[in-house]
Amino acid sequence: MIKKILLGMFIITLLSKTVAAETNQYVEVFDIKNDKVIMQVNADIVLQQEAKKFLEGITGVYVKFNPIPKEGYMIKVPLEPSIMVENQWFNDLVNEVIIIFTSEEEPYIMIFDDENRAHFLTSEGDLVQLLLLVNFNR
Repeated sequence: MIKKILLGMFIITLLSKTVAAETNQYVEVFDIKNDKVIMQVNADIVLQQEAKKFLEGITGVYVKFNPIPKEGYMIKVPLEPSIMVENQWFNDLVNEVIIIFTSEEEPYIMIFDDENRAHFLTSEGDLVQLLLLVNFNR
């Protein structure tokens, strides 16, 4: 009787499959002019912490009419776990931050709220340090 129970439990464990969530997330560098991703690197903790500094350094709303430039780059950094951003311009969980930069102006960020609306904000994050971590040369 015990053998049958153990055999049954063994068969059940063989048949049941656990699916692991995909945790390999990538930081992507996007060339705006050429409209394509030009680089991908693993989103390690150091990169995520550097992106978090952009969120902590929010200084205001980016006010240009067309926030996406014709030339430049965007760096998308996924955040795991999501980070709560609370300030006078934004109050929501953020699961990725996109840093937009050109040669003509200071970098700014794009983040999405829970209704998937884009918010463009100025920030005091360190773009040079982020570029070094990503190993990207303009």
